[in-house]
Amino acid sequence: MSSVSTRTYRSELRAQQAQGTRRRIIEASAALFATKGYQATTIAAIARSAGVSAETVKAAASKAELLISAFEVTFSGSEGAASLTETEVIAGVLDLPDDTFLDTVLTQVAAANARAHALWTVLLGAALSDAVVDDALQGMLQRRAADLTQLVTVLVDRGIAAPTADVEGRAAVLSFLLSPEAYQQLVAQSGWSPARYGRWLRDAVAEELGKG
Repeated sequence: MSSVSTRTYRSELRAQQAQGTRRRIIEASAALFATKGYQATTIAAIARSAGVSAETVKAAASKAELLISAFEVTFSGSEGAASLTETEVIAGVLDLPDDTFLDTVLTQVAAANARAHALWTVLLGAALSDAVVDDALQGMLQRRAADLTQLVTVLVDRGIAAPTADVEGRAAVLSFLLSPEAYQQLVAQSGWSPARYGRWLRDAVAEELGKG
């Protein structure tokens, strides 16, 4: 193996190791934030859970940044995506035929809410006192609004939804229906089964789209 090949191999290996370390840190952060909350979760606890030093955690991200990344990865599988269409949640869905398109979107979002609703609640609480978290939250809400506005347009264009002159208004309603907050209230707080939540979601979305 040439010296260039050796350096390339070692560089790729270090990059893979760094990615693996970051993944463990984010997974540990997600589990701790979801169960302990934001204030009670410490860098030291994250380090112990991830099997790394506190210095390694600090070098990876601040506590606020770890909460943001933990939610993003748990919900969508990706950090810092500009749109859900760029993540595992919705990737490829826009290419599906009309008869499976909406059901797939609802199934994927419902599963994401099931994974991440606890972290979303922690994120909302942390945003009240942490400017970094609040700034990230506002960005997430803006991207959610843009994604759902695009979704309404696609649904109308495909004939899946009734035409509307108020695309943004319909997107706002869908934002509520599809939100982690709705899952949190109905499943975590009210004791609905995920299956009941899924049926409710489909019926509520269909009614809003004029297809109920």
